[in-house]
Amino acid sequence: MLRPPVFYVYLAQCSDGSYYTGQTDNIVEREKEHNGIGKFRGANYTETRRPVKFVHIEPYQTRSFAMLREKELKKLTHEQKDDLVNCRAIY
Repeated sequence: MLRPPVFYVYLAQCSDGSYYTGQTDNIVEREKEHNGIGKFRGANYTETRRPVKFVHIEPYQTRSFAMLREKELKKLTHEQKDDLVNCRAIY
């Protein structure tokens, strides 16, 4: 029996339209952190591009799988990320 997913890969869309890709084990808290809410301030990249909104989230069973997917997503162009967010095939 599979355990519930505990790690997430996400695309956050920043106020300037750019994307930030990351992974976390607490998706709700991480979005707050990127927006300056909570004890952490999020990533340097998103700090000057607030507010950010999580527009794509993928669940994974392990951190290692999440990290592999995060690397894949970071290689995508902005247009490919737009396609992923808008559910258009990119491969």
